Amino acid sequence: MNVLIVQNDAKLGYIWQRHLQRHDHIVDVALDQDSAIDLLQQSCYPIIILDVVLDGGSAIAVADYASFRHPDARVIFVTNTSFFSDGSIFQLCANACAFVPSATQPEDLAAIVEHYAKSV
Repeated sequence: MNVLIVQNDAKLGYIWQRHLQRHDHIVDVALDQDSAIDLLQQSCYPIIILDVVLDGGSAIAVADYASFRHPDARVIFVTNTSFFSDGSIFQLCANACAFVPSATQPEDLAAIVEHYAKSV
């Protein structure tokens, strides 16, 4: 399964990438909105792990573009802030399927990916 990680923190993004690769996923990492959009133009990613707060752009713009370009793609939002802690992200982004803390253990994140990968 192709997975796209959009995460400002390169170290964290690459930790997640290596862990998901050990579960036989093909994983790309984008560090900002422009890189994510470029990758979404080139490849199909049924699962996207997307940091809610992107220093280089807007997570909502990335999710919207993914919804337009790949309507069946599911977005797992991650955050280390209290933004959208009320669950409103699910009202803003139709492709949102999960909202978890950035501190989620890589093996737990992999389990979430596996769960949603079954439905796409």
